[in-house]
Amino acid sequence: MGEKIHAGGCLCGAIRFEARGVAEKPHTCSCRFCQRHTGAPTAAWVEFPAERLAWTGSGGRPAIWRSSDYSSRAFCPACGSSIGAIDDEPVVALLIGGFDDPADPALAPQYHSFEDCRPGWLRVGTASGEE
Repeated sequence: MGEKIHAGGCLCGAIRFEARGVAEKPHTCSCRFCQRHTGAPTAAWVEFPAERLAWTGSGGRPAIWRSSDYSSRAFCPACGSSIGAIDDEPVVALLIGGFDDPADPALAPQYHSFEDCRPGWLRVGTASGEE
């Protein structure tokens, strides 16, 4: 039995991905970059080393926009869907909502980043039930 494959993609299907192996650092984040990138008060992410990720859709790799000195935000140039962030490390952080099975327990957030930026009315839990 081989490594688990986590597949997903954008709204129109042009950008597709397959990430192999263990999903790393599943978490939610409320920093202003994530809020603006997704249009949501909190983003849910999971990371994979770039060498374990393949872009499999007809659109190839997503378009990117340099958002900081260490990362670029990835999106579909056709439908505009946010895909994730491609870091210089090289790590690719993918938005959990873009996976074919976002309810997969392996993708369940384990912690929350930038809680101080989270709107007071929003409650965000983790897989352990902590907020």
